[in-house]
Amino acid sequence: MDEPADAAFWRAMDELLAGARLVIDRPKHSAHPRYPALVYPLDYGYLEGTTAIDGAGVDVWRGSLAGLRVVGAVATVDLLKRDTELKLLVACTPAEMDLVLAFHNDSSLMKGLLLRR
Repeated sequence: MDEPADAAFWRAMDELLAGARLVIDRPKHSAHPRYPALVYPLDYGYLEGTTAIDGAGVDVWRGSLAGLRVVGAVATVDLLKRDTELKLLVACTPAEMDLVLAFHNDSSLMKGLLLRR
């Protein structure tokens, strides 16, 4: 029997994560380089050797749980950059997922939708 589409999606996300090095370039509580008032609630980075819609690596929020497992994603719409992205949530608790969602919905110029695994 074929794998359900949602299970196949999350398995593919796990494979993407497993095949790349996770680079944290914005540690928890650090300020955004161009917008100092914007402070990251969790470690934020990207998957080296991957490509997202903006041409950079696939974005990742790294939570406090042990191990590296994709537990969700945030689909974002950025009206300033006029783009959309899917940001992976790795090893995040439910409370950390809520923090990330609030971060992406804190501005009228960006909105996010949480996809829980």
